[in-house]
Amino acid sequence: NKQLMIKNKLIQNASSGTYHYLPSMTRSMNKLVQIIDKEMKNIGAQKIIMPCLAPKRLWEKTDRWKTMGSELFKVVDRNGAEHCLSPTHEEAVTSIVASDSPISYKRLPIKLYQIGKKFRDEMRPKHGLLRGREFDMKDLYTFDCTLEDAQRTFDEVCSAYSNIFTWLDVPFVTVEASTGAMGGTKSSEFHLLSEVGEDILYRCDSKDDGGNKTVNNNVRCTQNGCPGVMHKRAGIELAHAFVLDTKYSNAFKAKFIDASGNKRCLVMGCYGIGVSRLLASTIEMNSTKDKLRYCSLLAPYQICIIPQKEGYKSDVTWGMSESLYDRLTDTTNLHDEVVIDDRLHMSIGQRLNQAVASGYPYIVALGKKVAIFPTTLE
Repeated sequence: NKQLMIKNKLIQNASSGTYHYLPSMTRSMNKLVQIIDKEMKNIGAQKIIMPCLAPKRLWEKTDRWKTMGSELFKVVDRNGAEHCLSPTHEEAVTSIVASDSPISYKRLPIKLYQIGKKFRDEMRPKHGLLRGREFDMKDLYTFDCTLEDAQRTFDEVCSAYSNIFTWLDVPFVTVEASTGAMGGTKSSEFHLLSEVGEDILYRCDSKDDGGNKTVNNNVRCTQNGCPGVMHKRAGIELAHAFVLDTKYSNAFKAKFIDASGNKRCLVMGCYGIGVSRLLASTIEMNSTKDKLRYCSLLAPYQICIIPQKEGYKSDVTWGMSESLYDRLTDTTNLHDEVVIDDRLHMSIGQRLNQAVASGYPYIVALGKKVAIFPTTLE
């Protein structure tokens, strides 16, 4: 979808793996953010903003300054101090909570999230927004008393993620995954099955669950007693959920006081959605080779009105277009969702073809017939 998005002026390449978001893309992104914000609010999460630039000292506390490898963008300021452009914010958010430590168990769980830029020095950026060096992510961090509490939070967040993907009509699958560099005790990924996906998934044909791991194709399911066969599929990772346990809270001494008055390390979880990747994936899923298609909730505008070309009764059709625009935008769900294509030097056919290729869910053409009673809208 990269070339289709560039052709329809959603994005413009800035450098290898980075893109300018143009007006239509920005509108779609804002709509996606609103959907995510709503589901985060429903589970009691609070939105914050953390700096993209993180000091080396934070990342050294968890040893990830070394273990993250060459994908971690590192910079040095004029005073010689080292920083990184954060690909994730476990260290930063844990330091925030630790600064108020120890906290009472009565304040738990704590759920803090942000939506913003992340950075990863990808060796081979490709597929546009699906794998870039700069990307938008929603990252949620949770703090609980016990592993049992953290598991309940895990289930709650995963349910919220399912709601988001259901709103967007994304046919997602959930798979078990390695905790990798993040660490922790449990990890699940949400994937869109797609040929352009870079992750290899193994799905059991008798169950809904699976794994993102290396096994032979078409072998028996690895779960005890399951008669199914595992099949290999490609997937685009849309979201990831971790139970981190106390890896980060222990490093930063982020503690709480339990009901007995004892100080204990907070049990953490982290949950990410690749926001720019999710939007690009919905376009990948819905579009054809030469026609852009959105999930209806994410279309930049819902309706495009195309009035008659300059000439025969164009003043009449223009007035009717403005009247229709006013009536539609007075409707609650269509406020700021209607656009008039005012390029009257172009024919209706030319503008109609472009509107279809651009993915407007609804197109209203006001041609010569609107000047004849009874009025006909196409």
